[in-house]
Amino acid sequence: MRSCPKASAAFRAATVSKSASICSCARTKASPGIDFLRGAVSYVRDQLGYSAGDFLYEMCEGILASNYPVPDRMLKLSELIVGQYLRREMVGKHPFVGEFDVFAVEGGTAAMTYIFNTMRENHLIKPGDTIALGRPIFTPYIEIPTLNDYQLKVVNLDADVANGWQYSKAELDKLRDPKVKAFFLVNPSNPPSVKMDDESLQYIADIVKERPDLILLTDDVYGTFADDFVSLFALAPHNTILVYSYSKYFGATGWRLGAIATHRDNVLDKLIADLPKEAKKQLHARYESITTDPDSLKFIDRLVADSRTVALNHTAGLSTPQQVQMVLFSLFSLMDTPDAYKSALKRLIRKRKQALYEEVGITFEDDDPNQVDYYTILDMEFLGERMFGREFVDWLFKNTEPTELLFRLAREARVVLLPGRGFGTAHPSGRVSLANLNEADYRQIGRAMRKLIEEYVERFNAATGKSLDKTKVK
Repeated sequence: MRSCPKASAAFRAATVSKSASICSCARTKASPGIDFLRGAVSYVRDQLGYSAGDFLYEMCEGILASNYPVPDRMLKLSELIVGQYLRREMVGKHPFVGEFDVFAVEGGTAAMTYIFNTMRENHLIKPGDTIALGRPIFTPYIEIPTLNDYQLKVVNLDADVANGWQYSKAELDKLRDPKVKAFFLVNPSNPPSVKMDDESLQYIADIVKERPDLILLTDDVYGTFADDFVSLFALAPHNTILVYSYSKYFGATGWRLGAIATHRDNVLDKLIADLPKEAKKQLHARYESITTDPDSLKFIDRLVADSRTVALNHTAGLSTPQQVQMVLFSLFSLMDTPDAYKSALKRLIRKRKQALYEEVGITFEDDDPNQVDYYTILDMEFLGERMFGREFVDWLFKNTEPTELLFRLAREARVVLLPGRGFGTAHPSGRVSLANLNEADYRQIGRAMRKLIEEYVERFNAATGKSLDKTKVK
């Protein structure tokens, strides 16, 4: 059942009057929550230029969850406010011409699932096609293309730990191959937690000018932890699908809050419009139950429909209370003009990283502007060679299984690290999340690793007659 327009207007007027009364009374009492809500209404009205009454109505109805989301892709003002947040965090001061649409989804997980599925349903990818992956990368991006649903060929673009986890031009040049239909990227990377440098971003944007049919997907969930972050979406907006999640930045993984954004003038819609006649006829039949003009349905709205198997499109969209939470997170960040929250988070995770490496016995340079530090990856080969030389590393890998170190840490020190190989790293490694433990816990992880390293050095010395100093720090 839909609300009566007259009743809705009356409710808006009453809500504005009531909110003014609440705000007036709140001034006499100290209440951070009320202060924030009062500031949010003012910000929406005065800074963003939207109707305070419409905003309050949407928020109240949304938190009550009394209707399915209308529009189904995302509530009207919620989309605009989340869009403002994405523009600030993903685009920043970079020039950006035009507008983009946003689809609120159940976290980055749903975003990945929906995008792969709709690309397949709309003949943008098909079995035997080739896509490229920027590795290391979140494991599902490696696993999904191999499923029977997709059966895609994969070209890997590998970032190099010795190059600060950046991609060489030779790796990026793989995107020039016209067989590569799409490039999937996590930026900042998972697990190295390093953002792509400006030169590489521009290099990809230049390749897109030569290959205007190339589809890009950038998963930028960790971008809000980076300094001066600019998304690939800002440099190549017409070719790029942006995926973002609030889960990590706001510590809200259980809320399942994510977003997909596409420019309103994008290559996906053009590629669909240029499909062969038979394919377009098939898609017309697929979507004709939800629109009188299925041929003009935008890719992002096809995502919405496909997320509910088309037939349930009228109940699509993220639940309205979840959308309200996304709006509140967005406004909190937009209103935090000194970036106090962001600065506090960065200090916290960087202190944890420092504590970890101090106990391992490795000094690290913290002046790389591309380091984000949400995760850190302990690359056994790279760090082992840095600490004790190549001969030690060669002996270690000859006399132990690469996973032995990780299993021993788990068994003897109760320290469980995810193996880097699962993310496509070239060398044996372990991923450490810096987001969810106390500083003392990271020191414990560091000490456990150091103890294990010292034992291997003793074994190396005994086996080779060498005398490496197991206590030295580099």
